[in-house]
Amino acid sequence: MDLFWLLMSLAGGAFGAMIGANYAFGFTGVTILLGLGVLAGTGNSIILDYVSFGPVFGPHIAFAGGVAAAAYAGRKKVLVGGGKDVNSPLAGLNRPDVLLVGALFGAGGYLVERLIKLIPWLGSHTDTVALTVVISALVARVMFGRTSIFHRLTPPAEGARWLDWQEQPKQLLTVSLFASTLAAGASMVVGSYILPLSVADEHWARMLDNAHVLPFAISAVCIFFVAGGLRMPVTHHMTITASLAAIAFLKISGSGMVGLLAGIVFGVIAGFVGELMARLMYSHGDTHIDPPAAAIWVMNTLVAVAAMPFLD
Repeated sequence: MDLFWLLMSLAGGAFGAMIGANYAFGFTGVTILLGLGVLAGTGNSIILDYVSFGPVFGPHIAFAGGVAAAAYAGRKKVLVGGGKDVNSPLAGLNRPDVLLVGALFGAGGYLVERLIKLIPWLGSHTDTVALTVVISALVARVMFGRTSIFHRLTPPAEGARWLDWQEQPKQLLTVSLFASTLAAGASMVVGSYILPLSVADEHWARMLDNAHVLPFAISAVCIFFVAGGLRMPVTHHMTITASLAAIAFLKISGSGMVGLLAGIVFGVIAGFVGELMARLMYSHGDTHIDPPAAAIWVMNTLVAVAAMPFLD
């Protein structure tokens, strides 16, 4: 634990609430693209570590802070869109108490994520940021929501759905298939170039370890447009899973085609897991529990488990 990072996480959570959770996540994507460029050019991951996945725009801090603040504002009946509205910038409510909730959940997100990293095996075999986003949202639901966490699975209906343009099986399969193929393919091109260099150079080894977040960043930037009201695909749970699996199986097999196929399979599954999580925890709830984050930590763990038999 670091006191400086904890204090900055208070600010990060408040800022995520100020600009709205989804806009904060969009900036996560922008800063990842910047951070990857800095890492490739200098070997330094400070932008990724501190800005993209740290106190500034780390989803477990800024996005989670925005989610909790929206839940609180919904409970206080000061947010027109209700407690699930993660698009509206909450600074416009002129309610310091709402922003304070965001700050507290931002700091809480920092602490919880660091604690998860200490859990034997799980801490190094799951996406600790995504898991923290889910835990934070569950706490916000319990504290500020009036509905239960889990709900009976029902067909999507008006007022009880996540993304109406991406929920039907044929559409979801199509979006998942092509998003995963694109992500896994991009990871293969980058990873295949870096893999031989990473053996003897720590700089390139760090780049390989972060190659899977490139497609994720592109998907995250798309959330700007979702927040703006456009019916854009929500694919970051698909792309990060596909990329992670692709890189993992590239390392195992040395074959880009094996990595590509593994990425596609896991990415498509992630798409359907995301919709399942939406119907379990989001659709009938009155606060936002993020379906992509729920899918990411589950699928990240499954990728790690699937790769284990092939590792020394």
